[in-house]
Amino acid sequence: MEIEIKTWLYDILNAINEIDGFFEEVPKDFEAYKNDTRTRRAVERNLEIIGEATNRILHKTDTIHLSYARQIVSTRNRIIHGYDHVSDEIIWGIVIQYLPVLQSEIIELLNE
Repeated sequence: MEIEIKTWLYDILNAINEIDGFFEEVPKDFEAYKNDTRTRRAVERNLEIIGEATNRILHKTDTIHLSYARQIVSTRNRIIHGYDHVSDEIIWGIVIQYLPVLQSEIIELLNE
């Protein structure tokens, strides 16, 4: 695997781990998340990083498969360009439902 792609995979993994770290001392609770502006912005920023790294991978190669890759990039674009229409519910759904899948895929790719 090219070093550039590996770097982007690590960027994705680090961003996911950082998001998980926001919930180490507090439960993953939507209401608490929704009422914590700082955490919401930090999660959104990490999703931007995940989306940008995914986009770079998609443009560099078609041999890396990531579930929901296009949706990840679309979410990044929505956060950046439609910042005033970001849905906390959608972001929370991504954190709970899709990031664990992506994390597993990234770890598997890095261990190949």
